Amino acid sequence: MSIPAEIIASKQISLTTFRKDGTPVPTAVWHVASGDTITTVSAAAAGKVKRIRNNPRVEITACDVRGNVPPGAQTIAGTAVLLPDSQTDAARRLLESRYVTARIGGTLARLFHIKRPAAIGIVITV
Repeated sequence: MSIPAEIIASKQISLTTFRKDGTPVPTAVWHVASGDTITTVSAAAAGKVKRIRNNPRVEITACDVRGNVPPGAQTIAGTAVLLPDSQTDAARRLLESRYVTARIGGTLARLFHIKRPAAIGIVITV
């Protein structure tokens, strides 16, 4: 399955993960799409990371920065994989290539040796 153009073009996506009881939890995240995968980065201690460890099933929908999904937006199902630490920096740089704000923050953190919170890359296959 390919990723719909509306999701590729969207600045944010609503990444829905699922609690152990099946309750959906949507979160707006930055992303980069390539082929049939979507890459994002999250704080390693985030709830979505814990939920992905328990259940890799996710749903993705285009949304705005506040996570509001437009009426009629297409939702696609996928499987999330948490990247090892050795690949998280590459995922972070991929996001920096798309988002100026991430690029500025990443550059400042490297220049001034600012310690960033532990992060983990997430790759979603649709």
